[in-house]
Formats: sequence, structure tokens, C-alpha cells
Amino acid sequence: MEDLHELQQLRAHYCQHLDSGRWDELVELFTPDGAFVGLSTARGRTGLREFFSNLQSGSLSAWWHFSSNETLEVDDDRATGQTWLLQPCVVDRQSQLAAGRYVDTMVRCEDGRWRFEERAVRFFWWSDVEQGWEPGTFVWPPARDAADRPGAGQ
Repeated sequence: MEDLHELQQLRAHYCQHLDSGRWDELVELFTPDGAFVGLSTARGRTGLREFFSNLQSGSLSAWWHFSSNETLEVDDDRATGQTWLLQPCVVDRQSQLAAGRYVDTMVRCEDGRWRFEERAVRFFWWSDVEQGWEPGTFVWPPARDAADRPGAGQ
């Protein structure tokens, strides 16, 4: 049970650090060679810090991550699972909403802490709030590269 709690905290801290721009704390949640895969691929703490800090310098100016429906499979010092994501955001001064899932691989490191070895994001849709959120809609082009449409059995 302690591992499950620590893994839940890892995922919660990811969203909190990302949403508040605490890049140094965010990248410490990853292994030294950890990766984020989705909008593009960033690897290693230097690459991760550069990727995350540059997100807000473009058209994506604000976001808030809400995750739920998490699953976890723990096998000794390795864990895998998924978390569903709802993300209100601002792109080019327009209110948008995205939904998707994170696919995680986490490992217990030598210091005893759990960290992300890889976190991948897959979007179901990304839409202007005024247009609604028809499945398969992607108004922000980078989200199309991380598209995933859930089907039966997923």
C-alpha cells in the first residue's frame, strides 16, 4: 500500500509542478535518463526541463491538468499504469479543452524514491470550448501528433 500511495503522489506532483512552472522540481520526478513522449519526445533531465519550460513560450500560454481513473500494476521496483487527463488551457488567447491519457512506466530508484522512466501522453481530442469536443477534433496541431482514440477494450 505504501508503494501505491507514493506512486499516486508522484503523479499528483507531476501535475502540480507542471501547472505552476516549477521545472526543476518537475524534472526531478523523472529518472536521469527519463523521457516524456507525446507532443514531441524529450529525454534526460536537461532535455525535459527545456521541453517543459518552452511549452509556455509559444501559443500555449496556460494550462491546468486534472487526472483521474488511474490504474497501477506494481512488480517489485517497477510500476506501469494509465491516468486519464482533462486539461483546460489557453492557446492563442482562446479557451480550449483537451482530454486524453497518460501511459506511465515508473521505477524505484537507488534512493528509494519512485520516478518516471517514461510518461507518454495520448490525446483523445483537443478543441475550442465554444466548438464543443467532438471526438477526433484537434484544433491545436501539436496535439494531433499525440492522438489516441479509445476503443472497445482500452
